[in-house]
Amino acid sequence: MLKVRKVDPLCPDMAVIKEASDYIRHGYLVAFPTETVYGLGADSFNGDACLGVFRAKGRPPDNPLIVHIADLKELNRVARDVPDLVLRVIAKAWPGPLTLILPRSPDVPKEVTGGRDTVAVRSPAHPVALALIKSSGVPIAAPSANKSGRPSPTLAEHVVEDYINDNINIYVIDAGPTFFGVESTIIDVTKNPPVLLRPGPFTLEELRSLFNVDIAVPEFARGLGEADVVLAPGMKYRHYAPRTRLIVTECSDYSSLTRLIRDTAIDYLRKRLRIALLITKETAEALTMYPEFSDIPIIIIGYREDPYTIAASLFDSLRSLDKINVDIGIAEGIEERGIGLAVMNRLRKASGFSLVKCKS
Repeated sequence: MLKVRKVDPLCPDMAVIKEASDYIRHGYLVAFPTETVYGLGADSFNGDACLGVFRAKGRPPDNPLIVHIADLKELNRVARDVPDLVLRVIAKAWPGPLTLILPRSPDVPKEVTGGRDTVAVRSPAHPVALALIKSSGVPIAAPSANKSGRPSPTLAEHVVEDYINDNINIYVIDAGPTFFGVESTIIDVTKNPPVLLRPGPFTLEELRSLFNVDIAVPEFARGLGEADVVLAPGMKYRHYAPRTRLIVTECSDYSSLTRLIRDTAIDYLRKRLRIALLITKETAEALTMYPEFSDIPIIIIGYREDPYTIAASLFDSLRSLDKINVDIGIAEGIEERGIGLAVMNRLRKASGFSLVKCKS
């Protein structure tokens, strides 16, 4: 059963934090907010508790969890042989939405790492998450708190939606909406040069400056295909997906993109399919001149001129699509620059790589 308790995101009630940390220490699960999305956490050193995370989510066992620590002093408990360059990066980037792939400490059970000798680690920049880890006295292993494959939760209500009918003990700490709305950036620093495994709030441009070296970007990090070996979440399997079929439109030229969205929508309308548009405020205004769009549900995903607004509302928009009874959602693609790379990674995976592109 779910137990939901509200707290202030900046000054959480420590009685709630204490109660939640008791869940962690006794091998139960806690859904808690981070600056990115809500996580579903367990004691990182309790292999059975971590298996409970996999069972609750319906998560494939080779898809690793991320270990969350509150203090740099805890790093040696979960990782080993951390290079000086990485320690310098950590000093600048943590707490923050940056996950690093490091050699695994023997103390971390292989249930956490998908059976691999590396571990994904980060320190979340959220007062509630940090307080929970400190009160629990152990690092907390946590993926996003959605059912496997579903859009990640950016509100406690999303967690409740996914687990309300399950007979599972989960303590849910409700601290309101998360800030960034997409999961942390993941970098494999066991490779030279470091490899981007999942884009996120730490942008590629920021990472190259932070590491002062080039960062390799494989195609799967752009949301184009899947990795052969899963070192971190989001590298394989369908992710972030609504139940409603989703199509992503992509075009480098904006005027051509609006025409592509219009033509794609009209094509499905002619097939007598019910559609909805997941588009930016600017594009919605551009399409108001066409009378055929007056009765089509439109979900505003943010402002094209401010892609951080798109990232923050993306998963809520995908969940909203499932609530309006249509056959297909048509989503607007954005430029792969800054956090736009993370947005396009999530959209492409959410669509199952169902893309419509401008003809070159």
